[in-house]
Amino acid sequence: MKTALYTMLLLLLPLAGISQKGLATVEQDPEITRLLEIYKKMNSKTEYFTIQIGFGSYTEATNLKADASVDFPEYGARIIFDSPTYRVHLGRFSNRLDVERTFAEVRKKYPQSIILRPQTGN
Repeated sequence: MKTALYTMLLLLLPLAGISQKGLATVEQDPEITRLLEIYKKMNSKTEYFTIQIGFGSYTEATNLKADASVDFPEYGARIIFDSPTYRVHLGRFSNRLDVERTFAEVRKKYPQSIILRPQTGN
């Protein structure tokens, strides 16, 4: 009995290693692409608040951005060139209340921070 069980196990074991191979096809409505383009266009024209945490040369801005990305990774620090300096902005906030809450936290680490409301491409 024991031998028959081991023989059966050895015969069926290789079958367990065979995996299924399949092909998945995703059909997407062409309107989705058009809607995404409209969404991107509308968001690029939306006014928003941001926090400027500092400015300076490209090297200084890069170092400041790296520090801010470690300190506040959830807000997405980015460098903006505004001749003749590079400015480091933190976050995009849709209303004044959100930016004020974050600003209080950011100001502890970066006391030179200011709140900005840039005008976007109209």
